[in-house]
Amino acid sequence: MAKVIDEATGKMTQICRKIVQGNIRRSLLERVSIFRRFFRFIWDKILVCSVGKPVHYRKLTRHPSSSPAMEAEEAGYLPEELTATCSGYDTDSDLVTLKISLLGDCQIGKTSFVIKYVGDEQEKGLQMTGLNLVNKTSLVQGARISFSIWDVGGDSSSVDHIPIACKDAVAILFMFDLTSRCTLNSVVGWYTQARRWNQTAIPILIGTKFDDFVRLPPDLQWTIVTQV
Repeated sequence: MAKVIDEATGKMTQICRKIVQGNIRRSLLERVSIFRRFFRFIWDKILVCSVGKPVHYRKLTRHPSSSPAMEAEEAGYLPEELTATCSGYDTDSDLVTLKISLLGDCQIGKTSFVIKYVGDEQEKGLQMTGLNLVNKTSLVQGARISFSIWDVGGDSSSVDHIPIACKDAVAILFMFDLTSRCTLNSVVGWYTQARRWNQTAIPILIGTKFDDFVRLPPDLQWTIVTQV
């Protein structure tokens, strides 16, 4: 009788453990889904640029220093440091230009993220050691929106690019690897440095490598999500 009770208890324990693991996994998926919807919501808000009702855009005189190349020169970068001079940068005055910065450690998937949401057909931009600029122009409700995405390399030598990358940005994307807690811990440092140069940009936290993340043990997944 005792043996039967022990076997029944063991089976119940296994069933309970599976139920708990299933609940944890569903909770994690729900949280990640919320993060994705939140990012899409923020991205859409940036995209529409506060356009709710039909509006008429007034052409503004473009400031001579508003191009990325001139911003770089004003920041002290030498012409020979630039491998591209943004020859494809649109100088039309009817554009609504939005600057977005990407910060995070190396090898976390920032470039893949840009390709996924911007596409392979992105326009040429500035390219220098530790800093890449990608331009993407979209037509939104009759207005042309030009996104300038400034991707700062994640190594220590790229820290000097943070001022020029964050200046005048409307949003700063802080990215980390969901499978690496040290990259999440680094976000605090990236955030602190970015805020020195821009206190008004919308901060957005993005976790990458979700496919690898879901393969981690449920308890580790929960720890990472809780820390986030």
